[in-house]
Amino acid sequence: MAEDRNTKPAILAGLAMIGIYAVQFVAARFSLREHLTATDLATLRFVGAGMVMLSVVWRSGLATGKALGWRRALTLAVLAGLPYPIIINWGLTYAPAAHGAALCPASIVFFSFVLSHIATTDKASRQRTIGVAAIIAGLILFIAPVRTDTGMKDVLFGDLLFIGSGMMFAAYAVLVRRWRVDPVTATATVVLLSCVPLPLLYFFAPSGLRAASVAEIASQIVIQGFLAGAAAMFLYTYVVRQLGSQTASLFMPCVPIATVLIAMMVLGETPTGTQFAAILIMAAGMAFSAIARPAAKAA
Repeated sequence: MAEDRNTKPAILAGLAMIGIYAVQFVAARFSLREHLTATDLATLRFVGAGMVMLSVVWRSGLATGKALGWRRALTLAVLAGLPYPIIINWGLTYAPAAHGAALCPASIVFFSFVLSHIATTDKASRQRTIGVAAIIAGLILFIAPVRTDTGMKDVLFGDLLFIGSGMMFAAYAVLVRRWRVDPVTATATVVLLSCVPLPLLYFFAPSGLRAASVAEIASQIVIQGFLAGAAAMFLYTYVVRQLGSQTASLFMPCVPIATVLIAMMVLGETPTGTQFAAILIMAAGMAFSAIARPAAKAA
């Protein structure tokens, strides 16, 4: 019964995280096509998230953050802090949003699977291994139809950025569980440390903030900052603590599915028949992995 009480809130947290990340991809793609740059979106993300986390730290104090230690805190901030959204948004300037929404979760699933075996005692069952393989196959199939002959090198560069960001976030998830970091502590540490270099970005990085409307800037602060920067990171960290990094990563393949649905309504982007088939493959992989019994931990 105690396990059920821990599992159900974690599943709800995972579903909320899926919705946030889907909206984030669509909103980022929209603004990158209009006025804002990759560093603009990263700045707005941590401005909004910093507002949330300052109030949290003000109430709870810095004791838990100090207990984490500077070395670990900086490591988590590098992996999931300011460099992480800059790399994703940089990739979105070269590759379509569908690539980002597919490759980022795919690489998180893959690298979480690999790193969990290397850095922790987590052992995946054969059934979960097959499920993850199906997820990866579906995600690869998902991005294949949108490739074109023109600008292939640019698209490939964007894809490599997405894969790199997935590896970073997977490492963050594994370290959070290995170090047993509290979700609030991890989120506050990453967000507040990421706010330190923001003045340098504002003065020296290319920016389109002056051309953007107040409404666009405010909406991105809410979406990228309050939701993606603070709420989603807390939710993912919570799911990792409750279910483990491998299980938590299995929520990520739902992000491209949700992104496709939202992009159809907001951006008018309709997936091809092959992409719909890829979605079915991903769903089957998710279901196969979800019903798998966990393997025994290593001694």
